[in-house]
Amino acid sequence: MSSAAETAIDIRPFQVETPEEELAELRRRIEATRWPSKELVADRSQGVQLATLQALARYWTTDYDWRKAEAKLNALPQFTTEIDGIDVHFIHVKSRQENALPLIMTHGWPGSVIELLDTVGPLTDPTAHGGTPGDAFHLVLPSLPGYGFSGEPAELGWDAARTGRAWAELMRRLGYTRYVAQGGDVGALVTDLMGRQAVEGLVGYHLNLLTAVLAIGDHLPRESEQERAAAAAVATFRQDGFGYFLEMATRPQTISYALLDSPVGLAAWLLDHDTDSYYKISRAFVDGQPVGNLTRDTIVDNITLYWLTGTAASAARSYWEDARALAASLASGQPPPPVSVPVGFTTFPGEIWASPRSWVEAVYPDLAYFNEADRGGHFAAWEEPELFAAEMRAAFSSLR
Repeated sequence: MSSAAETAIDIRPFQVETPEEELAELRRRIEATRWPSKELVADRSQGVQLATLQALARYWTTDYDWRKAEAKLNALPQFTTEIDGIDVHFIHVKSRQENALPLIMTHGWPGSVIELLDTVGPLTDPTAHGGTPGDAFHLVLPSLPGYGFSGEPAELGWDAARTGRAWAELMRRLGYTRYVAQGGDVGALVTDLMGRQAVEGLVGYHLNLLTAVLAIGDHLPRESEQERAAAAAVATFRQDGFGYFLEMATRPQTISYALLDSPVGLAAWLLDHDTDSYYKISRAFVDGQPVGNLTRDTIVDNITLYWLTGTAASAARSYWEDARALAASLASGQPPPPVSVPVGFTTFPGEIWASPRSWVEAVYPDLAYFNEADRGGHFAAWEEPELFAAEMRAAFSSLR
C-alpha cells in the first residue's frame, strides 16, 4: 500500500495500490492451508464450521477480485493525516448540498471502513435514495488506529478515549466546527467517549450497540419479557461467545502470530464474532444466498483488507487497551462523566444483545431518539445500508 505524493502539510491524498505479487502470495498461502477435521457438532458451538471456511477459501482463490474493492475505495476521496503521532486514514465525501450536516462514523472489529462504504451514497446524496436535500451529510469515515490503512500505534495508551480525542482533532482539521457522530461495536465506545469528554464541535451522536452493558449489565432492569431476553443474550455472550473478546483483551500478541501467517486462520477469527452475523455470512458462501449486503465479495473484501495491511495484531491490541481502561475506570469507583448532547439509539434485532428502550434510557436518561428496526444485526450499516442511512436521517433531524 502506498500514498500519493504529499500535497499538503497536514492532509495528504491517499490511494490503495496493491502489488500483484502480494495477491499471488495470498493465493499461495490459502491453497497451502492445513485444514482441521470437521467439527463434531451440527452448529457453530465448536467454532467456525469447516464447510463454511472451505467454501470461502474456494471463492477467495478462484472467483474473488481484490482489484474491484481497490477501485471502489479509490473512487472515493481518501486521505491520511498525522494526529498524535499516528497516520490516520480516512474517507471524506462532501455532499453537493451546501448545508449538509457533517457526520463522522466509526467502524468496529472485525470490520473496517469496508463495512460503511455502501452508506456513502444514501448519506451524502439522499435525493437519489428516497430522501430529501435536507437529509444530506458531509461524511467522514476514519480507520481506527491500528486498523486498515491507519498507522499502527508504537506506544501504549491508544484506547478508545484517545481515539475519540483524535477524531475531534480530525474534524477540527477538516474545518467542521459543528458535527455529529455515529458508532457501533468499538466505534460505539469511541463515539460515546467523545460525548462524555465533551469534545469541541460535537452536538449529538447515535449508537447501535449499548457498550455500557459490559460494565453495568447486572444493574439494568429485567422486568419485561424484552428486558429478560436482552439479559439472557448478554449471559449467552459471556458464557459462549466471549472467546475472541477475552483472548484479545488479555493476550492479543499470542493470537497474532497465527493471524498474520495464515489467511484462512485470519478469516476464521474474523468470522467467529456473533451467532447472527456468522450464520448470515455462512449462508452467503455455503448456500449462495446473502442476507442484505453481507455478500461474498464484501465479506472477503474486509478479510483481504486485514491481510494486505497486516493489521490483525494491532487491531487485536486495541481490545487490550480498552479492557485496561475499563478496569481502571471501574476501580476508581467514579461514575463516567455525564453526556450533555442529544443521544440517539437504534436497536437492530440481530444484535448480540438487542437493547430495549428501558436499558438505553438507564444509560442515557435524556435519550433524544430511539427506534427498533425490523431487520439487521451487529453489522447494521454493512448489512442494511439503506435502512441504516434512514436511521441516521431520523436520529439527527432535530439537530439540523
